[in-house]
Parts: sequence; C-alpha cells; structure tokens
Amino acid sequence: MFHFEEGEVFLIDKPLDWTSFDAVNLIRSVIKRYHGIRKLKVGHAGTLDPLATGLLIICTGRMTKKIDTFQAQEKVYTGTMLLGQTTPTFDMESEADASYPTDDITIEMMEEARKTFIGDIMQRPPKFSAIKINGKRAFDYARSDEEIALKERLVHIEDFKLDYTNFPKVDFEVKCSKGTYIRSLVNDFGKKLNNGACLISLRRTMIGDFSVMDARKLEELKKEIIESGTEHREELTTNCSEV
Repeated sequence: MFHFEEGEVFLIDKPLDWTSFDAVNLIRSVIKRYHGIRKLKVGHAGTLDPLATGLLIICTGRMTKKIDTFQAQEKVYTGTMLLGQTTPTFDMESEADASYPTDDITIEMMEEARKTFIGDIMQRPPKFSAIKINGKRAFDYARSDEEIALKERLVHIEDFKLDYTNFPKVDFEVKCSKGTYIRSLVNDFGKKLNNGACLISLRRTMIGDFSVMDARKLEELKKEIIESGTEHREELTTNCSEV
C-alpha cells in the first residue's frame, strides 16, 4: 500500500526522450485519477535531459521536503562522447556546427586533458539549459538567438574515467557534485584538446547511495499505482457494504 500524502520516494529509471517533468506529471496524474487525491505535492530531485536516461528520484507528499537533501548528494554518470565534432546544444539534440580532424589526438593527450578536470573546476552551463535568467529559461533565450551571459560556477569532479577503445567515440564515467553539467564537461574536454567533442549518450547511475539498479521502469510504477488504487476502492466498497 502506498502512502502518497505521508510521503513516498520512488526511484525511476527515466526513459529516453522523456523530460523529468514529464515523469513527475505522469505520476501525479495517475495518483490523482486512481487514488482520488486532488492536491498532492510531487517533485523530482535533479533534472535529467530528455536524451539522458537513468536514475530519477521522485518524491510525493511530505517527502518532497527531502528533495534538496537528495539533490545535494554526489552523482555518477556513464556515457559516450564523440571527439571531432561540436553541436550548439553540446549533445545530439542539434545538428553538428563544426568538425575537426582527430588523427593527431593520442591517448597521452587525452589523459593529460582528463586530469585537468578532476577536483574543483569552474564550469559554464550550456546555453541550452533550464537555468533561469530573469525569470526565463536559458534555452528560451538560445532558441530565439538572444545573447545571454551564463556565469561560470564552481563544481567538483571526484572522478573522471575514460575508455578509448572505440575512439573517436570515448566512453566515460563521471562522479561529480550537484550542479555539474556533463554536456559542458564533454565540450570543455574537446576544447582542452584544441578540438571538439559532443555528448552522444548519457545515463545517471547513482545519486548518493541510491542506485539505478534499484529503480523501477516508469510504466511498471504506473501499473503498480493503478492496481493499488483499484484495490483501495474495492476495499472501501467492501467495508461500506458491511456497515
């Protein structure tokens, strides 16, 4: 039995092409429809881009007070970048805007570049991001070709591992602080090599001690909520008939 108002913490494996808000809205609407709870706080602890998959924490009711605590924890991401190409969004959501030869890039060069990103670093968020500037999302400015000044901010990269087996595609694993943009990390890595790089795929595997291995598929959770709502109504009907 779920206790949505007292508070639930759901670990979701967010599917590709879904926004974090899409997932929250689905859970909220299913709870509202099948459990009759009209006003319920539902929120997520850390946005994932539509082209990213993996761990998304969704909280309901009183557990939404824990969202800031969850967001502040370290996160682990795995993914793949492509060297020799850049895009305006730093990922595959937009077409390539520049290409570079990669023949001269060596493993030694990439290792030297990788080391410079470990520890405290200053990072500028992508202009195609959900950061608010004067009440407006950065991506709204970017889509209308308005120039915006996104300030650099301090983030911490605890670990940055690279696998060069499929070069110029490079697989990675990053352990980082709250507020780190992996798209920016990939773009900056390309710049460090006097080249270019964009993100091909991204998956969040950990938030603090929470693992995607323990997460539900969104459709599975939806089915559980619907079934529990049906059982709840049947129980109420039975109890009323016995009075």
